[in-house]
Amino acid sequence: MSYFPEVAERVSYEGKGSKNPLAFKHYDPAKKVGGKSMAEHLRFAVCYWHTFKGTGADPFGSATMLHPWEKSAEPIQAAKDTMDAAFEFMSKLGVEYWCFHDRDIAPEGANFKESVDNLQTLVEYASEKQADTGIKLLWGTANLFSNPRYQSGAATNPDPHVFAYAAAQVKRAIEATLELGGLGYTFWGGREGYDTILNTDMKREREQLAKFLWMAVDHAKQIGFKGQFYIEPKPKEPTTHQYDSSAESCLNFLREFHLMDYLKLNLETNHATLAGHHMAHEMRVASDAGILGSIDANTGDELIGWDTDQFPTNVYLTTQIMVEVLKMGGFKTGGLNFDAKVRRQSHETVDLFHAHIGGMDAFARGLEIAWAILEDGRLGDFVRERYADWESEFGRKILEGHKTLNDLEDHVLRHGEPERKSGRQEMLENLINEFVL
Repeated sequence: MSYFPEVAERVSYEGKGSKNPLAFKHYDPAKKVGGKSMAEHLRFAVCYWHTFKGTGADPFGSATMLHPWEKSAEPIQAAKDTMDAAFEFMSKLGVEYWCFHDRDIAPEGANFKESVDNLQTLVEYASEKQADTGIKLLWGTANLFSNPRYQSGAATNPDPHVFAYAAAQVKRAIEATLELGGLGYTFWGGREGYDTILNTDMKREREQLAKFLWMAVDHAKQIGFKGQFYIEPKPKEPTTHQYDSSAESCLNFLREFHLMDYLKLNLETNHATLAGHHMAHEMRVASDAGILGSIDANTGDELIGWDTDQFPTNVYLTTQIMVEVLKMGGFKTGGLNFDAKVRRQSHETVDLFHAHIGGMDAFARGLEIAWAILEDGRLGDFVRERYADWESEFGRKILEGHKTLNDLEDHVLRHGEPERKSGRQEMLENLINEFVL
């Protein structure tokens, strides 16, 4: 049975002149950009939760999407049908990777043992699918936010029994990721925060979260899982304050609890927006610290105040992202996972292809533009020139600790008022437009 008859075999590259909505206009997986193929640069992944389990529901309306793969009344059969649909879709789209939560691929059982058995059944099924298609697991994770038991958080819960349940669930999710050859594992603290500080011991909860992560690190070593661990920052929704609210807060947390050697960041564009930052800022923070690992590729609606998780089609955005990825030398562990969902009114299966094709084309174009900008060199030259005086003897001695406040006062008395220099923002914006327009 085909769940996606609209694409007979595989979405192909037809070039910019094509009018076919089911063809790539810019993404040619074999095309070389700077010595690497587009596929190698971009490392696209499809997320299981929004793409195959999303319903179109929002805070003001019920489900609009009735998926043909979820018709069976038997939960395990419905889960297998969903996986059949997922691998058919990913194969026809031509992506190399996928990502999942444990509860996406396997239904939660009546008790923990039954949930574990369900997960194992679907992991074995997924393993067969991977072998048949060659599609690999970019990263796995556990859903520690949907079940009512996690209403007050998982690792940060005031009840150690809930902490233990979450730990057991993560243990099994890491083992499932290992069994599927996953390249990484992501911790997304969906409810690791608080609704009101009035009932919260924040110091204790942050220490609990650190202990939770250390236990995961230790278990990974014990079972031989060598994949990369990630934390995914998000500032709000559903809690008032999340402990992993931004790249800076995660960086501070990892340093405080000595976890820098074990975790990198999985950054999401829409989460950066909710934190009041641009994605380029979050990426630069992570990259400068050496912990930019992977990206959830989406965007948000600036007129809507929640996590809308829309597909990225803004070439300026994808260019900014790819500039940062290229500057750090490309992905070492992660990739571009489309943590995005089609709109509530886009309820037909073909809309999933339209959405992913648009996102992949936008990133392919962003990659080409980013490479051209960096090869051109004018942007980098301007930034280096702007800070050139810090490379002078005077500047270096300040940074090396050889100057005191008295020395600097003496310098000002001798040299007077510093010369102001333009930041040339408008010129640089025009420079970027040379490549984008």
